[in-house]
Amino acid sequence: MKITLLGTTSKDGQSPTLYETDRATFLVQGWHVHDPEALASMNIPEHETVVEIPSALLRFAPADR
Repeated sequence: MKITLLGTTSKDGQSPTLYETDRATFLVQGWHVHDPEALASMNIPEHETVVEIPSALLRFAPADR
């Protein structure tokens, strides 16, 4: 899979960061969500995870996808 950096709101190059893949998908690097109440309100399969990102990161998301 090839990835392209779309943008980041991080000053130190860590996270959060948004990438686009050559498979017509996006990768989001963010903070692990550990809040039990938030996780309990979602139906997350064992093979998936949830990350939290600031809304400012979405300015890098292409509007045409």
